[in-house]
Amino acid sequence: MTPAPEPKDASPITAALNRAVLDALPFADTQDFDDARRGFLATLPEVEIKNDQGRVVWTLRDYAFLADEHAPPTVNPSLWRLARLNLNHGLFQVTDRIYQIRGFDVSNMTLIEGERGLIVVDPLMSAEVARAGLELYTQHRGRRPIVAVIYSHSHTDHYGGVRGVIDERDVEAGRVEIWAPDRFMQEVVAETVLAGTAMVRRAQFQFGPTLPKGPRGQVDTGLGKATSRGTVTLIPPTRIVKEPIETHRIDGVEIVFQLTPETEAPAEMHMFHPGLRALNLAENATHNLHNIYPIRGAQARDANAWAKYLNQALDRFGRDADVAFAQHHWPVWGNARVRDFLGKQRDLYKYLHDQTARLMNHGYKAVEIAERLALPKSLASTWHVRGYYGTLSHNAKSVYQRYLGWYDANPASLNPLPPVERGRKYVEYMGGADAVTRRAREDLARGEYRFVAEAMSHVVFADPVNAEARQLGADALEQLGYAAESATWRNAYLLGALELRHGVPTTGARAPVSPDVVRAMSLDLFFDYLGVRLNGEKAEGRRLVVNWVFSDLDRGYVANLENSALTCLADRRSDVADATVTLERAALNRLVLREMTFADAVERGLVRVEGDAAKAAELFGLLDDFSLMFEVLEPKRESRAAPARPGS
Repeated sequence: MTPAPEPKDASPITAALNRAVLDALPFADTQDFDDARRGFLATLPEVEIKNDQGRVVWTLRDYAFLADEHAPPTVNPSLWRLARLNLNHGLFQVTDRIYQIRGFDVSNMTLIEGERGLIVVDPLMSAEVARAGLELYTQHRGRRPIVAVIYSHSHTDHYGGVRGVIDERDVEAGRVEIWAPDRFMQEVVAETVLAGTAMVRRAQFQFGPTLPKGPRGQVDTGLGKATSRGTVTLIPPTRIVKEPIETHRIDGVEIVFQLTPETEAPAEMHMFHPGLRALNLAENATHNLHNIYPIRGAQARDANAWAKYLNQALDRFGRDADVAFAQHHWPVWGNARVRDFLGKQRDLYKYLHDQTARLMNHGYKAVEIAERLALPKSLASTWHVRGYYGTLSHNAKSVYQRYLGWYDANPASLNPLPPVERGRKYVEYMGGADAVTRRAREDLARGEYRFVAEAMSHVVFADPVNAEARQLGADALEQLGYAAESATWRNAYLLGALELRHGVPTTGARAPVSPDVVRAMSLDLFFDYLGVRLNGEKAEGRRLVVNWVFSDLDRGYVANLENSALTCLADRRSDVADATVTLERAALNRLVLREMTFADAVERGLVRVEGDAAKAAELFGLLDDFSLMFEVLEPKRESRAAPARPGS
């Protein structure tokens, strides 16, 4: 068997595109490098962190290639610059009493020294790296009891390491408070569970964890080097910020909380420290253009609200802030620079929103707007608004999506053929796979990578074993990745090339669900989750009614299956139920985590069934399991031989 080709070099056209970036942007401006190093106190001799089993969950060893100041032809020089900035790591002092751990995860952990202890803001993504960061702080600042943890928002890399810095028993005893913005728990659990498998798989393309690290592979994520691979945990908050502006004193430190819902996360907040003249902008103002819609998948965010909240922060806190920092990247110091930074970040999102909406109202479609939109000259040379994570292109489409949805109003787009059938028809119309591939080779040589990637995708969906089309498509994606300024686009393109060349890794792994998240699921969400897993085809013609009684919670639910839909009513009990299932919440958690089957739970006495036990078990037999490594660049295996649908 012929081995799959390894990554190739940049083509002369790609190399020229990257050289042009050097002339277009102010690379002589090194202020960010000074800021990223400012306040450095210490780091680990080798930044490699392992879990209790000895598995590496975080390492920076693989990024040694970034020591070279000059970008190779296979990396956009602007992205190379950011990747080098994000390699700064260790313990840093932000200002009096405020410190940060950077470079131990994709996010930062902020540590605020109070009167008697320590306030931790965002304990990274996994317990092992958070523990290592706290130990580093302790070595150089002394051991202080943690009196509070603050979650700035509802994304995993800002709460997942909490058990690495505190013990839940201290929370239960009231010795540690956990603060979070309104709707934090609902948003954490909803995003993680209902779309969890699809989101984890798609996140591989956004962050590139399965790519090799190097000049022809993953160099950064845009927000940091990578996501840690340790134990993701969660302890629910005990204090919720509900008002738009709330002022609290935590361990002697005055904090003004500003809620910013529907911005970078559905539940998010800024924090201003008046006594320290320091403004924490969470993840709403970092050193890049962020995502209105992340390519891993999420609900489209509100760019207009995003700009308004930054404007309010500038108006309310700007004149009194000597430093602005965030839970990614590095701070900005000096009042004039803080106000300039905030103003440009505000205008970035306002421009993106308003110009997309303007063109939308002129009748332009999302892809047309994305092609037209460019940064205004007054912002284009500003490093912290560049599209390293989000891009103007996919963010403009996201603004369009938020208002008008996926449909572009052209009836030809209303009911298109699915990818396999569409690919076959395109290839047929173009004169067959050989003709398409021959023409694509000519276009690739001319640098027309975008269309070659699209054309070869049609051929691959028409015939997934067409090796020539797969390799040519991979070549086009690879060159697109080498030229991309956005880390997320680079990772997506290069992982696409890798999977076209080598195929999807064969594993039956399911997307991991954190036990803490499962325990945090409401019962309503549990039944929603069952409904998502119900296989409608298998359930055709089935009729089931099951009472669920949670003996330790004094709660009951009626689950009703008919018309291939599973619905439920809370605090109800049906007199005509086929079965009544009685259990404790802990047993439910073990079922959701697949630590045991329903039959095992009954046999062990953890679940008691009255009525027709077979009917209760039948429901679980109708549920799908989701495999993590589904196909993205080629047809799903079960759809490859599917006949054309009627009317096609």
